[in-house]
Amino acid sequence: MTVTICTWNINSVRLREPIVLDLLRQEAPDILCLQETKSPVDKIPVEGFAALGYTHMVARGQKGYNGVAILSRLPIEDAGQIDFCNKGDARHVAARMADGTLIHNLYIPAGGDEPDREVNEKFGHKLDFLTELRDRFREGRPQRAILVGDLNIAPREDDVWSHKQLLKVVSHTPIEVEHLGNAQEAGGWVDVTRQDIPEGQLYSWWSYRAKDWDAADRGRRLDHVWATPDLASGAGGSRILRAARGWEKPSDHVPVFASFTL
Repeated sequence: MTVTICTWNINSVRLREPIVLDLLRQEAPDILCLQETKSPVDKIPVEGFAALGYTHMVARGQKGYNGVAILSRLPIEDAGQIDFCNKGDARHVAARMADGTLIHNLYIPAGGDEPDREVNEKFGHKLDFLTELRDRFREGRPQRAILVGDLNIAPREDDVWSHKQLLKVVSHTPIEVEHLGNAQEAGGWVDVTRQDIPEGQLYSWWSYRAKDWDAADRGRRLDHVWATPDLASGAGGSRILRAARGWEKPSDHVPVFASFTL
């Protein structure tokens, strides 16, 4: 069985319900993982999703902030969540498929503007979150698992529009890249997107601040699809739906896809 998974920071699922429905109609992934839903779970507009066949959902939410949801056409069961840094934030949820495959949906903190934990508590939170993620993978190395989400870090030089100019900008600083790499290594995770598309600039986020995001093209690859080696060997079809950044009332992130043979 081939399963296509899509991850997308939607920046409010209620505000952007129309483009979520457009994505489901046009692309029809088997599973859609959303971040920054900014909604209590009982306020997520599930009726429209169910009408398109997405009758299964596992989610965690809070009013106006954070929030993660996994929508699926295939049966899934709730596999819990991790309360990283004991803050009570809705930043992680997991779902288990019928064959036992575990899907993690993560929204890692953005980290604020100043890459210095001594003056910016948000940056310290981000680093602590990544450290805890690393430690959990060290305690129990995952198997038959997929991890997706807005990880809020563009790790490679070709994951940003200008490596040199962004070295001191949150999301591409060496300390963030190191922390993310440590978490990835601890879990043995394979970056599926870069396994499929090993060369060239790749972006999944463009700032709202740009008057013409497309022409300026100052993007970053903040959204990721990882898999354990047992599943990464059967992965393919990775792509980033750049066109979604130009949809009506868009998110500043776009959907990222990958397919897996399960």
